[in-house]
Amino acid sequence: MDYSLAVRETAAGALRNLSACGGFEVCDDMVSKDIMTPLVALLKECSTGLDANQLSPEKRIEMDKNYIEDIANEAINLLWNVCECSSTAVHIFNKEGCLEAVLLYMKRFSTNVDLAISAANCLQAVTEDNPDLLSSFNASSQQVLETVMLCPESTMKHILLKTLTAGIIWNIKGTVPPGSLGSMINAILKIFSESLAIDAGETIIRMKEAEKSRLKLAVEGATEENMSDVTENCVLSEDYDLEEIPKGKVKKGENDIFDFLPPDQRELKEVTALLMAQQTALEIIVNMCCSEDPSDDEWEELSSSDESDFMENSYSDGSGLLMSPLCLSDEVNSAFLNNLIPKKILEKTAFPNSVALDICMHNPSWKPLIKKLNAVQCRALTCLQNILLVSDMDCLGGASLQSIAQHLLQLVFAKTELPTDTEFLEAITSALRALLQTMASKNISQCVTPEQLLTLCEAGMDSSNASVKVNIVSILGISGSILAKGQDTAEMLKVIGKFLLEVAMKESSLVVAGEALDALFDVFADGKEAEKAAVEIRLLPSLKEFQPVFKMRMRKEGKGKYSTDQLCVLDNVKMNLRRFIAYQETLGKSPTCSKEL
Repeated sequence: MDYSLAVRETAAGALRNLSACGGFEVCDDMVSKDIMTPLVALLKECSTGLDANQLSPEKRIEMDKNYIEDIANEAINLLWNVCECSSTAVHIFNKEGCLEAVLLYMKRFSTNVDLAISAANCLQAVTEDNPDLLSSFNASSQQVLETVMLCPESTMKHILLKTLTAGIIWNIKGTVPPGSLGSMINAILKIFSESLAIDAGETIIRMKEAEKSRLKLAVEGATEENMSDVTENCVLSEDYDLEEIPKGKVKKGENDIFDFLPPDQRELKEVTALLMAQQTALEIIVNMCCSEDPSDDEWEELSSSDESDFMENSYSDGSGLLMSPLCLSDEVNSAFLNNLIPKKILEKTAFPNSVALDICMHNPSWKPLIKKLNAVQCRALTCLQNILLVSDMDCLGGASLQSIAQHLLQLVFAKTELPTDTEFLEAITSALRALLQTMASKNISQCVTPEQLLTLCEAGMDSSNASVKVNIVSILGISGSILAKGQDTAEMLKVIGKFLLEVAMKESSLVVAGEALDALFDVFADGKEAEKAAVEIRLLPSLKEFQPVFKMRMRKEGKGKYSTDQLCVLDNVKMNLRRFIAYQETLGKSPTCSKEL
């Protein structure tokens, strides 16, 4: 709480950078050493001093630069960091009534949008899964949020601010009267729709041209004496590479880059704001689809059936033991359709504009945008996955499931080398898995050729990511179960069966091994071609030999390494393995099978 405003700003900025770069451990240490006491005091003092007229004459001299707002910006970012990493910090936020100060900063959006964005980022993080804070949102605070979300400005920064505010309102939807819920959700998705409608690639191209024109005018307008200084600044601006910004927390480290950008890079800041807005919108849409349902990790693992009539149900429909169908609430589904959300999500799954990528590649300060562009694509693929699981094909803007399948396959096989980026592989395989499951449930013919299927499987199993592997074996299970219904498919079923057996027996992750077993149950559930292939690859003897090994691995590796939900799923797999072996033994004793043998 130094007397000098400049010292305060520098100190707050240093702590902010430490918290951003140090991650969870540093933030926890800060909270344990009571950083919240002076931080809360500083935030409240800044909130009461935002009006320059309240400052002493001596301090007003310093206001050529608005130190109060700049200190508040550093402090609110520090608060954001520690609250994302520490539940204790969130508890203190609730207890000390920080909401009022943060909302006051958001109200400055018309004069200081950067401060408002920082406050909105902080509040969105703090309101997530924080029911204790809901009672603090009265009519006045909700009015502030509504005013910000409806602000008329249309710059990329204001689009980001409105998107973040929409996310806050979604987080506190429990405070909204039931009668207003529909209009509230529609207003939120209208903001998201406007954000997603903007072509980021075209925006990059346009903003880069605007930057060139601005810098050219700056050079032309410079005098002979300062010409070299201006040119040098332009060169420094181009060389300002953000690739090496240290990674702090997962969410914060990716998003908190505004103040790392040089002050003269206004166009780059605008593009960055747009990509952050689109990524945020897509992440919230994912949460809308999964609200009050199992987590993403559980979706990857909940593939076993726990019904008592396992054999009859799972083998009669051929759709496999995959994810249970969900449904969107009427309010969300209606707002999705009204705002063309699924259609715009599908558009965002495409690869980024090649011209925009080339611009980013050849301009060091713009190069980090490539990661942001790819992140938007991956979030869109995750959204598509969830929409396929919770909605019907009518919401996809007229696109058929087969055309979507072709689009996704093109993303995988567009280049000579298969993708290796883990985030993209997880997103694309998750979307393919959901799509193929939906197609199977509707008896729509699959578009994946056997060659594409095996190539995708090889690429996926080379990944170190367990979620990618889970998706791959699930895709095999879906495709294999469809093939089992056809004719002259025994050879391909043999290849699939051998692949899944190898995964089940050799995969280090029990979750992946369990998914491979489930896929085997799907593929060899029924059909003459499946029975023929099962005999030729010695499926029954192999599973009988593997059964005690799987049980032993569960006893040794289960506790402590896997969650309760994962263990529950694995217990189901173990039970289903026993029943599947019994089922296969029954098939082996049937007269038809004996005659064929």
